[in-house]
Amino acid sequence: MAISVDTFFLNPEAQGTLQAQIQEMIAEGILSGRFHVGEKLPSSRKLAMHLGISRITVTLAYTELLANDYLTSRGRSGYFVSDNAPVPPSYTPQAKGAETVDWGKALARDYTGGDTPRKPQDWSKFKYPFIYGQADPTLFDHANWRLCALRALGQKDFNALTSDYFDQDDPLLIEYIARHSLPRRGITARPEEILITLGAQNALWLSVKTLLESDRKAAIEDPSYYTLRDQLAHVTPTVDAIPVDKHGLPPERITDDTDVIFTTPSHQSPTTATMPMDRRRVLLDRAREIDAVIVEDDYEFEMSFLEPPSPALKSLDTDGRVVYIGSFSKSLFPGLRLGYLVGSEPFIRQARALRANVLRHPPGHVQRTVAYFLSLGHYDAQIRRTAKTLQKRRAVIEESIARHGLTISGAGSSGGSSLWMEAPKGTDMVKVTESLRADSVFIEPGTPFFAPGQRQHNFYRLGYSSIPSSKIDAGIELVAKAINSH
Repeated sequence: MAISVDTFFLNPEAQGTLQAQIQEMIAEGILSGRFHVGEKLPSSRKLAMHLGISRITVTLAYTELLANDYLTSRGRSGYFVSDNAPVPPSYTPQAKGAETVDWGKALARDYTGGDTPRKPQDWSKFKYPFIYGQADPTLFDHANWRLCALRALGQKDFNALTSDYFDQDDPLLIEYIARHSLPRRGITARPEEILITLGAQNALWLSVKTLLESDRKAAIEDPSYYTLRDQLAHVTPTVDAIPVDKHGLPPERITDDTDVIFTTPSHQSPTTATMPMDRRRVLLDRAREIDAVIVEDDYEFEMSFLEPPSPALKSLDTDGRVVYIGSFSKSLFPGLRLGYLVGSEPFIRQARALRANVLRHPPGHVQRTVAYFLSLGHYDAQIRRTAKTLQKRRAVIEESIARHGLTISGAGSSGGSSLWMEAPKGTDMVKVTESLRADSVFIEPGTPFFAPGQRQHNFYRLGYSSIPSSKIDAGIELVAKAINSH
């Protein structure tokens, strides 16, 4: 790989000769790790022209670095970073000195902290990864995804690839969602009522920013998706965290002054409880009574392998007060970051304008690739394949849990890809989780899902979307031993 000549600059305030400055510039690049072993430097002629200096000056600098074993010469091929050069394992730029800006004063808001945990980037290296929401590479249809991506790169789709949609989306993807995805949930919607988002999390953020402000009140489930709670904390100080029961969110506990209700009725996050149809109707009645808007996050309905999923709450809505959120990131792979919002046209119009102000639209090539993957039947085939595998893993993990004496708190009536677990009272699952990493076991403590002041520490989540059936029992045995020892 060649080092771009554009990365070289002379410091007008530097001391020493031009030759010394060039030597120092290249040596610093090697010592900091910015230049790697084997990378080719610009030719002496090109670097001299770029810097506006004599070529002999550059040649003398290269010769000196060659003598000091920082560089090596390969005949007429040029100069390269030497195999013996003291290159560090990673690039770590040196600090430029003390900054004078008081960032504590300059920053208008603090977005760090909160409850959203950082999952390890090396989760796949764990021997027993009971992680939720990650893709299993053995189940993904790599070949057809590649073909769809290549097709989206073709000349026929040049406009879809290169156009600036501004506040619009790929019409092919919108059409598929309207004609195929939504009817499966009992929902009918016009294109003007659908907005593509960068995943469900972005859809939640657009909903929060569009529907709430400091003098409005939100009701959320407890436990609930921790990032939603973090998003709300930056918008409104009034958030009512309502404890869920075995059927999800109890409508009767929603107060009269609530403006927006956030719920996951089909697959409560994280307990996996499914809200019965009669309660869904009661929830809609309660929202109508207090004139509140409901935001329905339908994040995992595709993984309903135990029984068909219940119709979406949005399908029962006759008032237009339900905003529906769907996602392809859960069913395909999390790095896709593609979801969608469905709601009444006035709401979508404002959410669309907000999205355009922040990021305009999700990349056209990604939208068109997904549209092809969906419309050609590859998506449905993958969902069937994934659901079949998850059903087998579910049977294995439930049998293992029973054998090792663990307790399932929430299993979900329709399926899914995780189990909500309960350890004995007094067990700190954060500490248990940390101790299990030494045995290459990854589980998620349940503490971050609960609202502050209502924290429960003896719950945890076991995901089985990314762990082979053959490893489940050995991993569960280690989890049981760790809980018993605490």
